[in-house]
Amino acid sequence: MAKLDARRLSGFLADPGECRLAVLVGDDAGLIRERAGELVRAVTRGDDLCLVEPTAREAAKDTGLMAAEAATLPLTGGRRAVWVRDGGDSLTEGARLAAQGRGPGLVVIEAPGLARRNKLYALAADSAAAALIECWRETGAQLVASAGRMLRDLGAEAEPAALELLADRAGEDRLLLKREVEKLALHAGAGQRVTAEDVIAVVAEAGGLDVEEAVMAALLGDVATADRALNLAMAEGANPVQVIRAGLRHVQRLHALSLQVAEGTPPGEAVNAFRPPVFWKQKAAVERALRRWSTARLEAAGSALLRAERQAKSTGLPDATIARHTLLAIARAK
Repeated sequence: MAKLDARRLSGFLADPGECRLAVLVGDDAGLIRERAGELVRAVTRGDDLCLVEPTAREAAKDTGLMAAEAATLPLTGGRRAVWVRDGGDSLTEGARLAAQGRGPGLVVIEAPGLARRNKLYALAADSAAAALIECWRETGAQLVASAGRMLRDLGAEAEPAALELLADRAGEDRLLLKREVEKLALHAGAGQRVTAEDVIAVVAEAGGLDVEEAVMAALLGDVATADRALNLAMAEGANPVQVIRAGLRHVQRLHALSLQVAEGTPPGEAVNAFRPPVFWKQKAAVERALRRWSTARLEAAGSALLRAERQAKSTGLPDATIARHTLLAIARAK
């Protein structure tokens, strides 16, 4: 079975067949959790007596644990799912035994930090009894489509501009997007169509106004406001990586607008016509930022933010310090 491509994925999540091991990898922990949950529900059919959830530490210490649990028949019949979160290479031998086992159960391992060089990755990719499911952050049209599907699953529909704005505001974090979609569905009510105004009213209030204020202030060169808003955002529990990504989204938007201006479109006209639409309260600030930043400087700022995200994830340095340093450097840029 090995690595699943997009065409086979939905069918597998609904019915994993005789697969005995599924390893979910990628950089989107929310999407990994979502798909792991789908697999578990497909196997257990909602019966909690068919679900076992050992910790990664327990499974690594007892290499036969996952295989033994998968081979055990539930008291109520059916098939057992063994769900392990935060997996890594320490689970390789236990996963191998599970893939080779004869039990009917399915072992599902979430391994968001797993790389292709890791042994567990290779095992899942090469074993005929295993499946490797890659879960990468969605962007652009793919992210917009996912937001639309989530809303439809909750019985709501949205106009295209609303979906574009939702994807832009909620960003690529799957768990955050899902929470915002649920709020929108409740806000809209049965039979109502979600509009861009609904997204502005619901998502802006819940999605971290302090982060938005910090980023916009940085792009306008207002160091004091950026610093104050960033302090408030961090105090309220803002994720430093999300702060960096919010900065990157704003820089990418300005970059796209700057290209239009370079082709002769007046800044105000470019901002008014942009999709997803710019929140009306921010239009004046976005236009000022557009006049302040050249295309080349925006490209440099985007590169700095991408480097900051990599450093926050891989260097072990305090991610809050990295986010603050990068955002305030943008604010001080001339």
